[in-house]
Amino acid sequence: MFVASPVKSNFHGTSLALVRSPAFPSLSRRRLHRDPLSRKVQAVISREEKAVDQEDGEKSTNKPLISSSPFPWQRSKYSGTKTVTALVKIRKKMKEKLTERFEHQLELFMKAIGQGMLIQLVSEEIDPETGRGRRSLETPVLGLPKAVKDPRFLEFTADFTVPFDFGKPGAILVTNLLSTEICLSEIIILDSSDTILFPGNTWIHSRNDNPQARIIFRSQPCLPSETPAGIKELREKDLINVRGDGKGERKPHERVYDYDVYNDLGDPRKNERVRPVLGVQETPYPRRCRTGRPLISKDPPCESRGKEKEEFYVPRDEVFEEIKRDTFRAGRFKALFHNLVPSIAASLSNLDIPFTCFSDIDSLYKTNIVLGHTEPKDTSLGGFISGFTNGILNVTETLLKYDTPAVIKWDRFAWLRDNEFGRQALAGVNPVNIELLKELPILSKLDPALYGPQESALTEEIIAREVEHYGTTIEKALEEKRLFLLDYHDMLLPFVNKINSMETDPRKTYASRTVFFYSKTGALRPLAIELSLPPTPESENKSVYTHGHDATTHWIWKLAKAHVCSNDAGVHQLVNHWLRTHASMEPYIIATNRQLSTIHPVYKLLHPHMRYTLEINARARKSLINGGGIIESCFTPGKFAMELSSAAYKSMWRFDMEGLPADLVRRGMAEEDSSAECGVKLVIEDYPYAADGLLIWKAIENLVESYVKHFYSEPKSITSDTELQAWWDEIKNKGHYDKKDETWWPKLNTIQDLTQILTNMIWIASGQHAAINFGQYPFGGYVPNRPTLLRKLIPHETDPDYEMFMRNPQYSFLSSLPTQLQATKVMAVQETLSTHSADEEYLIELREVQRHWFQDEKVVEYFNKFSEELEEIEKKINERNKDKKLKNRTGAGMPPYELLLPTSQHGVTGRGIPNSISI
Repeated sequence: MFVASPVKSNFHGTSLALVRSPAFPSLSRRRLHRDPLSRKVQAVISREEKAVDQEDGEKSTNKPLISSSPFPWQRSKYSGTKTVTALVKIRKKMKEKLTERFEHQLELFMKAIGQGMLIQLVSEEIDPETGRGRRSLETPVLGLPKAVKDPRFLEFTADFTVPFDFGKPGAILVTNLLSTEICLSEIIILDSSDTILFPGNTWIHSRNDNPQARIIFRSQPCLPSETPAGIKELREKDLINVRGDGKGERKPHERVYDYDVYNDLGDPRKNERVRPVLGVQETPYPRRCRTGRPLISKDPPCESRGKEKEEFYVPRDEVFEEIKRDTFRAGRFKALFHNLVPSIAASLSNLDIPFTCFSDIDSLYKTNIVLGHTEPKDTSLGGFISGFTNGILNVTETLLKYDTPAVIKWDRFAWLRDNEFGRQALAGVNPVNIELLKELPILSKLDPALYGPQESALTEEIIAREVEHYGTTIEKALEEKRLFLLDYHDMLLPFVNKINSMETDPRKTYASRTVFFYSKTGALRPLAIELSLPPTPESENKSVYTHGHDATTHWIWKLAKAHVCSNDAGVHQLVNHWLRTHASMEPYIIATNRQLSTIHPVYKLLHPHMRYTLEINARARKSLINGGGIIESCFTPGKFAMELSSAAYKSMWRFDMEGLPADLVRRGMAEEDSSAECGVKLVIEDYPYAADGLLIWKAIENLVESYVKHFYSEPKSITSDTELQAWWDEIKNKGHYDKKDETWWPKLNTIQDLTQILTNMIWIASGQHAAINFGQYPFGGYVPNRPTLLRKLIPHETDPDYEMFMRNPQYSFLSSLPTQLQATKVMAVQETLSTHSADEEYLIELREVQRHWFQDEKVVEYFNKFSEELEEIEKKINERNKDKKLKNRTGAGMPPYELLLPTSQHGVTGRGIPNSISI
C-alpha cells in the first residue's frame, strides 16, 4: 500500500516520492469539534503534528496524482508544522439524466482518489522569499463524501500540512480537474480552535475550459486599504478576471461582466423585424451585459439572436438554478395550453377572433366542475366512467383555464365602477404615475409647432363644473390638494400616428390625461378624461369625456376609461416595470461585479439583491421585448415599444428621483416634513403603495445606514476607497453612459451619500419591483379591467361604426379589446411574471441569507434587527387592511392591498417582496 509524500517543497508546489505505509494504520484519536456556524458537530482529526518529508528546493510543476500532503495517521518527524483540515461542501444537481447519473458516479470516484478538485491555501501574511502570500501545497480533495442533513449537498475533506507560522488563510485557490463544472457551496477551514468560512455559492469551471484556478476569499469583508498583504494581489487579479478584455464571444462557463448597447432586439434581415439600437445618441438607454455574439449587420450594428432554443450568455453564477428554471418552464408550458383553444380557433378561421360577449371572457377562467379530493369513490362501472369523465374535465380545467384574478374574484363588477378605476391609481399594479394637480391650465412641454397648442382641453371651466357635484369650488379643491392628474399626453403623443398607422396587427390609441377628485369620504374619483390625436390643419383633435347619466354617455365613458387603462398598462410595462427596475438595475449589477471585490462590504450587502436579474433580463430580450415579441404583439405601442421606453429614459429618468420619498415629493404626492419618519408626509394618507412602501423604505435605510457606519468609521474612508469610487464612476460613465453628463448624479463623499445610493438600489430591486410586478395577473388577468391594447378609436356620430355602437354598445366595447389570442397570450405572460418560484429568497429572510456571508456578530445583529422590523411591518400592513376608515384597502368584495407584505408562499399570491428582480 503506497501513499504520496511530498519532497523538495517550499509550500508552493511539490514533487512526489512513494513511501510504504503500514497495511493497517492505526488512526489518531478523534475529538468532537463544534462548528459555530452551522451548529453541527464535526469529527476532526487531532491537531497533532503530522509527518512530512521536506527538502529545500524549487517548486515542481508536476501535478500530484493523489494527496500531496500526508494522511492523518502519519506522525510528524519534525516540530514546526501542523495539520489544517478543509471541509468542502459541493451542491449536487437536482435532476440528472441517465448519462449524467453515470457521470456523477464517475465524478465521485475521481474525487475519492483525489482527481476531482485541488485546493490551495493562501495566507494573509507575505512569504519573504516570494514577496506574495504564503501558499500551502496544492492538495486534492479526497475520500468518499460524508452524509449531510441536506441531501442536495456532498461534503468532502482535505488535510493540509503547513508551518506553525503559516498565518491565517485569507484565500483558497480551487482547481476543478473534472470535465464538468462543480457547484462549490462553501469551504470551512478548521485550524486548531479557529474556524474560518470561505463562502462559495459559485460554479467552478473545468480546467479544460480555463486552466486558471478560481479564487475564493474568506467571509470577513474588508475595504481595499484593509486587505491583508498576502491576498492583496489576488483581490486585484480576481477583479481583472471578472472584467474580461471586451473581446470575442462569451462562453457559458465564463463569469465575465461587461457592457453593451441594446443591439440585440431586432433582425435587419427581415423588414418587419428592424429595430433601432438603444444606447446611442438618438435613442439613449441603460447598458446591458455584453455577450459578444457575432454581428449580422453593421448598419445598424445588430447582434445575432442565435437559434430559437439557444440561451443568451449571462455570467455563469447569474444563471437560474434548477428550481427557478423549472418554474419558468412550467409557466411556458401552462401558457402553451392556455393559448391552445384560441390558437386553434384563430388558425381554423384564418383570423384572430374577438370577444363577442362577456361569457367569452368568463369561459377563460376555472369553474367549479373540478371534483374535490375528499369525495368518496364509486367503484362501479358507472362510477368508473363518471370518474374518467371528471378526470378529463379536471385536466382540461387545469391546463386550459386560468385562475380567477383577484380583481374580480369577490366582485365581478368592481372594474365597472369609477371608484375602483380611481382606487387602482393608488393601490393597483401601477400606482406610481398619479400626481398632484397644482395649477391650471394644464400645459404640455411638447413643441407646439409639431403638436399644436400646449394648453390642455381640460380647462378650468370643465373641471370647475365637475367639482361642483362634490359641493366645492375649483379654488378650494386646489387649495385643499384634492385634484390629481394621470398624464400620459407628452409621453405618448409623438407615437400616436405611428401606432395608429400600423397595418400588421393594428391597434388604435390616444394620448390621454385624466383628472381625479379626492372626496372627503376617501374615494379618488375620475372627473374628466382628455384623449388627443396629433393636430391637423382642421382640428386640434382633443376630446374631453365626462361621466354622464344617459346610456350613450355611459358607454362612451367606459370606452374612454378603457383607453386610459390601455395607456396605463403600456407605460407600466415599458417604463415603470422594465426601464425603471429591470433595465436600470442591470448596470449596477455589472459595475458591482467588475469594480467591487467579493470581500468588499458593499459587494456583500448588494449581492442578494442581484440574484437572477441578468438572466431574467436576457430572457426578456430574447422573447418579451424583442422585435415581434409578446410586448410588441399585445401592448399598445407595438413595434415602437422600446423606442417609447427610450424616450421616457431620456425625458424623465433620474437616479436621484428613483428613491421612494424623492419620487413621491416630485409627483406632489408627499411633502417634505422633517418631523415625519421618512422625512415626508403623504398628501393622501390612504395611499396604500406609498404608505406601506415608506415603511419598507425606512427599514432598508436603517439597515444600510448601520451597515455603512460599521465599515466606514474613518472620516475619509469613503473617498479613499478606490474600489467604491471606481464602482460609482463606472455606473455613471459606463452603465448609464447616455446620462453621464447630468448634474443631478449624487456625489459619493460621505456616509449619508453612500447610504442613500445603496438604499435606492436595494429599494428598486426589492420593494419597488414587488409593488409593480406581482400584481400583474391579479389586476391585469381580467382583460376588461386592464386591456393592454385597444383596436378601435371611440366612435363619433359621423363614423361608420357609430350606428353599430348605438345598436350594440356591448359588442363595440368588447370588439375594441384585445382579441382572444392576444388576451390569452398576455394573460399567460402576466401569470408567469406574477409567480414566485419555490426557491425565492425574500427580503424578510435576509438575515438567513447574509448570515452565511458574515462572522461579524455586529453585522449579523443588523440583519436580525432588519428582519424583526419587517415582521412588525407585516403586522402593521395587515392591521391597515382591516381598518374600515381606509377605503382604498377595505370594502365589500375589495381585495386588500398586499403587494408590499414581506412574506409569501410560492405561486401567484399578489404579495411578497423578494430580495431581487428575479422574474
